Amino acid sequence: MSDSLPTPPAANSKPRSHFNNWISAIGGVVAAGGLFSFFFLAWMDLVKGDKNPYLGIFTYIVAPGFLIAGLALVFFGAWAQRRWAIKHAATMPDKWRLDFSNRTQRRRLLAFGASAALFIGLSAFGSFQTFHYSESTMFCGQVCHEAMNPEFVTYQRGAHARVACVECHVGSGAEHFIKAKINGTHQLIGVLLNNYNRPIETPVKNLRPAQDTCEKCHWPEKFAGNIQIDFEHFLSDKKNTSYTARMLLHVNKSAPGGLFGGIHWHVSKTDRVEYYAADFKRQDIPWMRVTNLQTGAAKVFRTEAFKGEPPADKIRVMDCIDCHNRPAHVFPTANAAVERSMAMGTLSTKLPNIKRVAVQALTQKEITSEAAAPQKIADFIRSKYTDPALAAEVAASVTAVQGVFATTVFPERKADWRVYPNNIGHKDWPGCFRCHDDKHKTADNQKVRSSDCNSCHVIIAQGKGADLETLSAKGFPFKHPDGDPDADLSCSDCHNGGIQK
Repeated sequence: MSDSLPTPPAANSKPRSHFNNWISAIGGVVAAGGLFSFFFLAWMDLVKGDKNPYLGIFTYIVAPGFLIAGLALVFFGAWAQRRWAIKHAATMPDKWRLDFSNRTQRRRLLAFGASAALFIGLSAFGSFQTFHYSESTMFCGQVCHEAMNPEFVTYQRGAHARVACVECHVGSGAEHFIKAKINGTHQLIGVLLNNYNRPIETPVKNLRPAQDTCEKCHWPEKFAGNIQIDFEHFLSDKKNTSYTARMLLHVNKSAPGGLFGGIHWHVSKTDRVEYYAADFKRQDIPWMRVTNLQTGAAKVFRTEAFKGEPPADKIRVMDCIDCHNRPAHVFPTANAAVERSMAMGTLSTKLPNIKRVAVQALTQKEITSEAAAPQKIADFIRSKYTDPALAAEVAASVTAVQGVFATTVFPERKADWRVYPNNIGHKDWPGCFRCHDDKHKTADNQKVRSSDCNSCHVIIAQGKGADLETLSAKGFPFKHPDGDPDADLSCSDCHNGGIQK
């Protein structure tokens, strides 16, 4: 008999196992690689301090998937071997059975064993690389969450661009780690089925308290005092007139007894602020309660239209995220993005009314996709400037506005400042005035602390040119560049970031 053919078993020999075949052997190697990867990733997942929910997908879904697939091959091979033995054992040689007495098969088994060892070694290397790649910002923003490209783009230019996504969205701790794993799986399914929300809903439902994440770097005991900020604006006039408001923000202020006041009083350790929002985005706040933690005394403020009591499970304790609700993913308004481009010199101020024209170009209702935006922006701007002498300035402005659009407006994801309000300040959204609007009162007619301009900030200079050289420690009254507005209006009643009405 040729050495290349399997040797038939003797009539009185012990029956060989049906698992003794090449298919089951291959399945066993795949299962071993999956099991090894699972234990390796699980070990790294458990010993690492900062938890990563996306690593959990590889550890508890992908690796077990390979293990199950390998075991399925093992049992499929045994089933196929048994079926073949029943039908063909007596008529033809068994080429799938492993026969160590056969020289040709021994050579194949040696090659198979070497390949199996290489496969398991590559599993170790792949598991290690998977561990690091799954916690990278590129993985979060470009691979698994390609659907969140707007968030990834805004993250890259934000103040937290060097903070990994998982440090804020997950943090440490077993409870939130498990929740993040479950939510990560849910998000993965949404991306695969292409049925995720457009735009991505905010606020994030399962985002853990700011005390567990933000305060790792921004701890309350760090006294900041006043912070100077210059708000540089350009008017929508022919000359694109610059107008700057230089302010001191009272982030923290000393108070009697060694306590701290100022804007960060809202999250102080001496008082607890709670509120009820009537809408999902937390913009309509008709009820709030302030409790002194030292005395237990509480004051409830509500709008005149709100009657009764809010649902207990809907009352939220105020923390950093209630004001800093866009800490890493800021979608600037069309006005703000254009003004920043003008201030940096990217968008020339030599073209008359360029601010107004640029904002109108960005907010065209006809722009429904990223692909169509460049041409529509170019056509719009060129239609406003037909003088050949301005051709060079117009071309540069078109490029600048197209660049602004590409990083601030995402029509296919329906994501821009219009759906993502920013609660810092009160210019384009209600922000502070959600509560400090003189409409919230206690039962004995006490109002929420005054919302006049000097409560949270002092305007030390305002205007343009020489006006900014005159400083006042006590502060100037706010001077609106277009004249005094109606006293009953708040800033956001008129300012909307550039929405064309």
